[in-house]
Amino acid sequence: MADYDVVIIGGGPGGYVAAIRASQLGLKTAVIEKEHMGGICLNWGCIPTKALLRTSEINHLLHSLDAYGFKAEKVSFDFKKIVERSRSVANQLASGVRHLMKKNKVTVIEGTAQIKGRSGPEIEVIVDGKTSIKSPHVILATGARARELPGLEADGKLVWTYKEAMVPEKMPGSLLIVGSGAIGIEFASFYRLMGAEVTVVEVLDQILPVEDKEISALARKSFEKQGIKIHTKATVKSLKKNKDSVIATIEGGGKAQEIIVDRVILAVGIVGNIENLGLEKTKIKTEKGHIVTNEWCATDEPGIYAIGDVAAGPWLAHKASHEGVLCVEKIKGLKSTHPLKKTNIPGCTYSYPQIASVGLTEEAAKSTGKYDVKVGRFPYLANGKAIAMGETEGLVKTVFDGKTGELLGAHMVGAEVTELIQGFCLAKTLEATEQEIMDTIFPHPTLSEMMHESVLDAFGRVIHF
Repeated sequence: MADYDVVIIGGGPGGYVAAIRASQLGLKTAVIEKEHMGGICLNWGCIPTKALLRTSEINHLLHSLDAYGFKAEKVSFDFKKIVERSRSVANQLASGVRHLMKKNKVTVIEGTAQIKGRSGPEIEVIVDGKTSIKSPHVILATGARARELPGLEADGKLVWTYKEAMVPEKMPGSLLIVGSGAIGIEFASFYRLMGAEVTVVEVLDQILPVEDKEISALARKSFEKQGIKIHTKATVKSLKKNKDSVIATIEGGGKAQEIIVDRVILAVGIVGNIENLGLEKTKIKTEKGHIVTNEWCATDEPGIYAIGDVAAGPWLAHKASHEGVLCVEKIKGLKSTHPLKKTNIPGCTYSYPQIASVGLTEEAAKSTGKYDVKVGRFPYLANGKAIAMGETEGLVKTVFDGKTGELLGAHMVGAEVTELIQGFCLAKTLEATEQEIMDTIFPHPTLSEMMHESVLDAFGRVIHF
């Protein structure tokens, strides 16, 4: 007989959420985790970086007090305490996950796991090379790690991955950040607001490559206004390490230039943790370093599933959690479960200003050729709450199909957009039309009114602009 109904390998935001839902459904569940409950997100990603970014926002505000009628002299910070607070926040939440496992009667097994093979309907998993457990259902939720490029490998001292960038011993005076996705831009924003000279290099023609071009351009303008140097259509050809600095050769536009920085942060994507799992003993397929699954997170090996960063993108914690729930509900046989619709997954970048989006960009909607694309815009500078907050840089943009009224996408840059985007996510999930959003009463004065006005603008009915 099986030891467990479900065995989950990995205790990150995909794995631990899947475990809780499995337990709620009456399935005897075990999670195997080799290092930290909560995974990269709680310990080295989403949560501690947001604690750092909050600190940098406060630092920015403290140096902008005159605009609000305040005066403060000799404002300074203790960088060691800033890092310690970030780690404390991460540890508090990781402890909370362990409590949730106990509360939901989920067995937590510490160690590394490997699929040994199949014994009839059961899949055998070996923990630490010695302890065998069996289950008819195994969910792989092993996450991912930072990708490295040949010649630009991290050494943990002068060339950092996200891990070293979160716990430096001292505040660097200058940094080069390779890659301008959400991770790269968040670190660029944090260190710039804390006073460092920051240079960002992106191989593509825009920063935040998955975002709407108009939103990306506005974000870039704001970052450059803050003093961040940005090179697009450029590459870092080499890194020459000195004792306490790095000479980087940047090539772009047919020209090469050298810059000297204290530290380099690599933010060039991730690769799934697919090694040493025993996949070669199964029918599981991988592609570009990630496990291939169907719409129910199932692999080609019956009874084995993959969720989160080890599977296909987008590689986001909330996507992993959602996959964990739908995967377990499918295993249980619930009829109410639906496959994940990727155009309903929001993306958030917690820089200053923030960027958030869901659905198709304007360019992507037009490229399909099947929509009567209507675009609405509303700027922060026309919103009363934004003016009162002193946050007038930003834009809310919506993309609709004029024939059906379907909300195809929403794209935002500005204060608190990572909180506002959920309104558009809910509208997309409910398949709300433009008329239903227009008929919704938005409270005043709020930033959310810009969402309403943007929808009105798409159909020629904007009020306050």
